Amino acid sequence: MSDTATPAATAADLLRRRGYMLFWFSRAISTLAVQILSVGLGWVVYEIARRSMDVKQASLYVGLVGLAAFIPVLVLSLPAGESADRHDRKMIQLLCFAGQAVTATLLACAIHFRFATLPLLLAVSALFGVARAYMGPAASAFGPMLVPRELLPRAIAWNSLSWQGGSILGPALGGVILAVSPTAAFATAGGLYLVAAVLLAMVTESGKPVVSPGSRWALMKEGLAYVWSNRIVFGAISLDLCAVLLGGATALLPVFAKDVLHAGPEGFGLLRAAPAVGAALVGLWLAAYPIRRHAGVIMFWGVAAFGAATLVFGLSKSLPLSLLALAIVGGADMLSVFVRQTLVQIVTPDQMRGRVSAVSFLFIGASNELGEFESGVVARLLGPVGAAVFGGVGAMAVTGLWAWLFPALRKADRLDN
Repeated sequence: MSDTATPAATAADLLRRRGYMLFWFSRAISTLAVQILSVGLGWVVYEIARRSMDVKQASLYVGLVGLAAFIPVLVLSLPAGESADRHDRKMIQLLCFAGQAVTATLLACAIHFRFATLPLLLAVSALFGVARAYMGPAASAFGPMLVPRELLPRAIAWNSLSWQGGSILGPALGGVILAVSPTAAFATAGGLYLVAAVLLAMVTESGKPVVSPGSRWALMKEGLAYVWSNRIVFGAISLDLCAVLLGGATALLPVFAKDVLHAGPEGFGLLRAAPAVGAALVGLWLAAYPIRRHAGVIMFWGVAAFGAATLVFGLSKSLPLSLLALAIVGGADMLSVFVRQTLVQIVTPDQMRGRVSAVSFLFIGASNELGEFESGVVARLLGPVGAAVFGGVGAMAVTGLWAWLFPALRKADRLDN
């Protein structure tokens, strides 16, 4: 977009697009379900582990939940991206919603009938990883099909808001429901997945992409080559990978809520919601005022602030200070997400969006799920506070290293060219 907004690029024009808004609400509600389920799964795993283990050992199992969810993403992301560029993207999402609803129901039954074990919960986490592997590329590639090119930056900001809105309400609501009944939390998540599927099914626009010729392997290689050859894009997503991988101490929130801050399940829900509150505030600002200049510098400052706030969270013994630090973590991360997603979506042709989104999603999955595992392992060695401090310092160090390794990314200016 140019610096002077045109009528076709206003937020009002985006809101008038029925198909996009149905897609947006579907994503928001499914995010709410993801967060409620994630809160419940993390809390139940830690609670079961603490029956027979100390804090450090139980923290490791919380990290294993992330690893179990990441392995399917690692294995399936590239095939999933190729599928999103070959098959109906809307249908792929509907199938993933159905699978997630069934798995959430399985969790509710396991808790209610008392046959939940740590191996079963880790297996269920892996099943969700399979659904996420296919959902991510399909959803990322389907959204741009619903808006014209000039609306993409605003649509990307609104997409982030749908995620952050669900991330704010989900943990808080999940914490409240969890305090009453873990079974109800998982059942609620399953019902929300079905609502999200109904909304998506109401979108009339086609989700079928223009299929590029070639074998599945050739198409996957093409997507990887595209990301590698665009050094700004590669630098942006690899920075996100390494910073969040090291700064993923927020995966230890069940530990901090129960044994560091002594806040209980309600406090756990607030801690889980705090990063999303900060991200939503920044997302609202970006939706109204998208970044137009100095994108690379802003992104690096955002990642540095992410690391510093993680460090403060790790050292905090106060719930209000911890909530503030986590809100800054979320807001800073939002800057990075906005720059990265805008770069990827703007410059990528539609027929390649599934594969390129799959590579990006693989990096996101690695940073989040492997970050949880890394935090669990470090917590096993240094304790939860030591893990958070290590992660915050590591994220700040990565920021400086990447600014030196990728000068083109540091100098990246506009997001519309």
